[in-house]
Amino acid sequence: MTFLRPEAKAQLVRWREVLAGGAMVVLGLWWLLGPGRLLVLPALALLAGGAALVWVGVQRARFRSAGQGPGAVRVDEGQITYFGPLTGGSVALREMTELVLDKTFYPAHWRLTQPGQPDLLIPVNAEGAEALFDAFATLSGLRTERMLNALQGADAHAIVIWQRAGEAAAPLRLH
Repeated sequence: MTFLRPEAKAQLVRWREVLAGGAMVVLGLWWLLGPGRLLVLPALALLAGGAALVWVGVQRARFRSAGQGPGAVRVDEGQITYFGPLTGGSVALREMTELVLDKTFYPAHWRLTQPGQPDLLIPVNAEGAEALFDAFATLSGLRTERMLNALQGADAHAIVIWQRAGEAAAPLRLH
């Protein structure tokens, strides 16, 4: 028997890092203010760790979706694989040249570009898509806040989130 509605449970799961970080901050403050100077260093460490966890948790919660979209995403050792009902494929993170959030589709899709392969389109609400946050965070020069703002925005067009340095204006050669 469960005491929580499914919607409430989903929100608790979505914001789990923020809740854990908040609990760490409260415990750190209690240790800092409570038993005198005995637990000052552990309390400060707990406060710093809790604050960092809250900051990362807010970013992750903004990235997460319900996960009820088509297909499934798997990230394994730098390889992003999408198993979709109509399409699918994989892209190696180290060979990826561009990351685009394409909001012209419904739902919005991530478009991952790798030379020599067709673009991989992944719905933002595919099952397991929350693992893409950590995968995308490894891309050098990616601005996480820009990605999250684009994801939350209402604009219905394709937005280049990240592009490998030196790939922007590659000339086309015929021979």
